[in-house]
Amino acid sequence: MHDAPLMLCAGEALTDLIHQGEEHWVSRVGGSVWNVARALAALGERTAFAGAISQDRFGDALWAASEAVGLDLRLLQRVDRSPLLAVVEQGEPPRYFFIGVDSADLHFDPAALPEGWSSALRWAHFGGISLAREPLASKLVALAGQLKAQGVSISYDPNFRNLMGESYAPVLQRMAALADVIKVSDDDLRGLFPGVPLEEALQRLRAASPNAYCLLTRGGHGVSSLFHGTQQADAKAPRVTVVDTVGAGDAAVAGLLHSLARHPQRPLQSHLHAALAAGSAACMQAGATPPPQAAMNELFEQLQGDAS
Repeated sequence: MHDAPLMLCAGEALTDLIHQGEEHWVSRVGGSVWNVARALAALGERTAFAGAISQDRFGDALWAASEAVGLDLRLLQRVDRSPLLAVVEQGEPPRYFFIGVDSADLHFDPAALPEGWSSALRWAHFGGISLAREPLASKLVALAGQLKAQGVSISYDPNFRNLMGESYAPVLQRMAALADVIKVSDDDLRGLFPGVPLEEALQRLRAASPNAYCLLTRGGHGVSSLFHGTQQADAKAPRVTVVDTVGAGDAAVAGLLHSLARHPQRPLQSHLHAALAAGSAACMQAGATPPPQAAMNELFEQLQGDAS
């Protein structure tokens, strides 16, 4: 496959229906895994998104937004099924519920991907609600295992949502064990390990893959941390004028992967700064908009300067 992608994000692309007050709703393209893919492409990485979308206007919008940011579209499948919708109620963090019985995302077929598609792959990212929706979840977990076996580094962000009940526990354990990078927020840990103190929940998650990079983000002005083995780096996100926090965590994942791929010799603190810079750059725009590279670079240099 000519110019095969170096980075892959596999999972859900969906439409957010956002409540604007009274009876007003607005639709926005979204999906945590797809957001990471777009952010990586915006940061200059040769990235493909693997998943299935509908053939209606919702699917058209996802296709157009993928094309606009330079995503490799050869692994994006279109199927004659209804779209996956995420209904977003305002709040911090926002509350979600999903509409998608037998929707397009569930019909993604890894066997139909073009020959040689993974020949150049270096990183593959998984997570979101795609890993809590069968039969898609089993396909993606199997795909992650296959890619890991061929030497691809695996990134995982569970991105907790209410549909991740007890049945999600084996997926969490398997994906965390495969992962070379785990991204999790403090809210994710509370949802994934209900009633468990935050530090203990983090230890349980990290125990599955002790040598993985683990990015722990804390909302607002909290201190975020990046762990690697026995090392730990801490930093606060740079102060920016926040327009919208939707997609900030996804952008942070992309910033970290971009840093690890392009600058593997950087100290841990710098990798954390790259993640926080990307997440904050995404907050400066409305919707789950990919972080502009110039804004991310400026915030990264600011964090580096503050730390020196």
